[in-house]
Amino acid sequence: MERKVRQQVKGYRTQDGAGVNLVRVLANRTVHEYDPILMLDSFDSTNPDDYTAGFPLHPHRGIETISYIYHGKMVHRDSLGNEDAISDGEVQWMTAGSGILHEEQLPASERMLGVQLWLNLPARDKMTNPAYRSIKRHEIEEIMLENGKLRLLAGEYEGRKGFQSSYLPLDYYDIHLNANSSIVIKTERERSIMIFTLSGDAYIGDELVYEKTAAKLTEGDFVTIKAGHENAQVLFVSSRKLNEPIAWGGPIVMNTREELQKAFDDLERGTFLQKEISY
Repeated sequence: MERKVRQQVKGYRTQDGAGVNLVRVLANRTVHEYDPILMLDSFDSTNPDDYTAGFPLHPHRGIETISYIYHGKMVHRDSLGNEDAISDGEVQWMTAGSGILHEEQLPASERMLGVQLWLNLPARDKMTNPAYRSIKRHEIEEIMLENGKLRLLAGEYEGRKGFQSSYLPLDYYDIHLNANSSIVIKTERERSIMIFTLSGDAYIGDELVYEKTAAKLTEGDFVTIKAGHENAQVLFVSSRKLNEPIAWGGPIVMNTREELQKAFDDLERGTFLQKEISY
């Protein structure tokens, strides 16, 4: 059975961090439909004033943040002692777990184009050890298609394996399609799948999805993605729905209000960083 578009969410412009202009696509209002993806922020600018203010030191608990910078650069520092940079075509994968403090700086570049996802952690793993991992270009396989290419950012594609998530199964593809061409992706029926049109419009099944839009798919065994009259760059994200309660407060996502309150109490008391080990 072919997957179709169940719901579309068009991003809206907002600011975050110290004044970074971005397009917020998924957030509190979409958590149940797009489970386990909590948030999706998109960056696309040729004006450094839009983003160089960056994201000063801030806490996270209960989630993983996955940043994909297709054009540009992101510099990461955290309370584990990690300091690292990713640039064109690379991925930053941070497990907040029991608690981490980090900052992200976005140096000026010709163009800043990318996304950050927040991936929920299962209840049993909310308080796991925090960790950081970058996925560099040489670790990302580029699979040539008849009319484009697929970059395997994480997970598996037709037997080829990339970086593997430790807590939830996650297939993450960056698909580039030439104008008026298509790709058919086989899918496991029980997977929760969303698609984001990073650059250009695309047809998912027979439904048009405009640029900077997330589309949640129905169940099925495959999905057809087709570019319109211009080239398209589409992000494909497949995981397992958690169906767990969500208590979300700013940068912290837990399962109950009590757990959320404890996290903020820990911040106030200076006991937030419970596990300080490097990945």
